[in-house]
Amino acid sequence: MNFSIFDSSQSQAVIELFHRVFSDSEGADEGKLISQLVSDLIATTSTQDLLGCVASLQKKPIGCIFFSRLTLENNANAFILSPVAVDVSYQRKGIGQRLITFGIHYLKEQGVEWVFTYGDPNYYSKTGFRFVSEESVKAPLKLSHPEGWLGQSLNGDPISSIYGVSKCVDALNKAVYW
Repeated sequence: MNFSIFDSSQSQAVIELFHRVFSDSEGADEGKLISQLVSDLIATTSTQDLLGCVASLQKKPIGCIFFSRLTLENNANAFILSPVAVDVSYQRKGIGQRLITFGIHYLKEQGVEWVFTYGDPNYYSKTGFRFVSEESVKAPLKLSHPEGWLGQSLNGDPISSIYGVSKCVDALNKAVYW
């Protein structure tokens, strides 16, 4: 298995991967919604504000994750992880966690200070994410499950309280994702 940084030549295969994975696990509407998110992330987010990581077997993507810029009032260098997909045939083998670890390591090398995500605490805690209260760091939009707002420091300093708003990239800035 090969782990690499997403390249735009992989766009169609990655969009199809997200569509297939979310359709299989959550239904056709969710597959359409999340594949559109991925398409929008790729098409509308500047390269300095987007990082994709791909797991491939024989040059075919079997897993992919995206990190996009999270703008905070304290100007910390921060990203948010969303979405994550691993082909159903390869799930429960640690590929998603290895992709996340690969991406976090890359972001850390680039000087990113904090990474956040919004999802299942049981899953994301395996890669170092911990609950972050919205009193400490406000999510960009209203959360339907506040217990899923998670973060981690990449520079060894604790995530400190930030007063004010946070802003995600335009593609992710839709209530349906939160």
